[in-house]
Amino acid sequence: MIKELDFYNFNKEIEKGITLVEFGAKWCPPCRIQEPILEELSLEWGDNISIAKVDTDKESDLAAKYEVQGIPTLVIFKDGKKVDSLRGLHYIEQIKSKIEGVL
Repeated sequence: MIKELDFYNFNKEIEKGITLVEFGAKWCPPCRIQEPILEELSLEWGDNISIAKVDTDKESDLAAKYEVQGIPTLVIFKDGKKVDSLRGLHYIEQIKSKIEGVL
């Protein structure tokens, strides 16, 4: 299950374990293409990592804080700290490879 994050729940959701956060927007075609990929990843790895989304149109301060310069951007957090990121559309094997590097 992909969680929607905002300014109020962001820090709580990323503080423990590994969290993959997609910074994107509803109007973004690559973000829409990536959504089913994240859903599949959530089904496959949902017990090991959290997967979440941030709408950059609504949460521009969060996007700026994590230096999101293009969407979609995937940011991997481990115990509340940013450890890696991917900018642009990425497929499941690329995302899994990045996450495996953090596990």
